[in-house]
Amino acid sequence: MSRVIHKFTTRVPTWRPHVTPIDYEQATPAQREALKETPSNTKISDYVLVLAHDPESLRIRTSLFNGIMYDKGGLAREERELGAVAASVVNRCIYCAAVHAQRYNNIVGDDRVMGDIFLRGKEADLDPRTRAILKFGMRLSECPPNVTQEDIGSLKEVGLNDQEILDLTLSTTLFGWANRLMHTLGEPVSGK
Repeated sequence: MSRVIHKFTTRVPTWRPHVTPIDYEQATPAQREALKETPSNTKISDYVLVLAHDPESLRIRTSLFNGIMYDKGGLAREERELGAVAASVVNRCIYCAAVHAQRYNNIVGDDRVMGDIFLRGKEADLDPRTRAILKFGMRLSECPPNVTQEDIGSLKEVGLNDQEILDLTLSTTLFGWANRLMHTLGEPVSGK
């Protein structure tokens, strides 16, 4: 029997949907077309199969997601993942935090940063650039109108340019939305 997970982890849990995913074998032509491109170009997950109930929204969401998280240039991929983690920690989206922490860890080849973030949040012992990115992502996720020019200045002080700041803002806010959608449609569980 599976149990709901409430603590952050870098081990990706199973996501158990509240809405029955579509059966790919029974999918309409529009659903199959929307499922041709998946987020992060991975297998078709139950989450994506739930979203396929509205194929047009899924198609647009997938394109947006892939553009924000995987476009070339701008902010480094691991720092986009850090923005996703920052939002997911603030929003307590255990599943998204685990997925993007694991991706971050795979890119940088080290799990200490994510381990410390999950343990100590904003107080994690991080290098100045990583700390500034995490702090900005968390502040933006907590209350977007509270982000100030001082927050932008903190990112510039550690070397981020305008394009990188835009990419960080997009990756963080994408997960502000995605976390809420995922919370509504299912929950992270251990086992199947």
